[in-house]
Amino acid sequence: MAQVRYLVRDVDRSIRFFVDLLGFELRQQFGPAMAILARDDLTLWVAGPQASAARPMPDGRQPEPGGWNRFVLTVEDIEATVARLREAGAVFRNEIITGPGGRQVLVEDPSGNPIELFQPA
Repeated sequence: MAQVRYLVRDVDRSIRFFVDLLGFELRQQFGPAMAILARDDLTLWVAGPQASAARPMPDGRQPEPGGWNRFVLTVEDIEATVARLREAGAVFRNEIITGPGGRQVLVEDPSGNPIELFQPA
């Protein structure tokens, strides 16, 4: 089982986004600091500002949400998924694009972390 950690600004808001909009299940929550979510064989740890993962590095760099690294969620109907997310107010970094393997789009979680939605060809 793959585990991914995302730094988030608000754990409760992130739980609602991943559970209500992307079909994850809440497995465990540690107050406002962290939660463990799961979907299929992916376990997602969302770590808020109070989590140990958000502490400054020895060189002073501060971990923060965002960036371009992401996990990929395979969806059956990308058009319907995007429509449902847009209706809920989700932010997209691009429009659906088509490549040799299928169609994809990047949606952001409430903290700006990207998730790639992918529909195989």
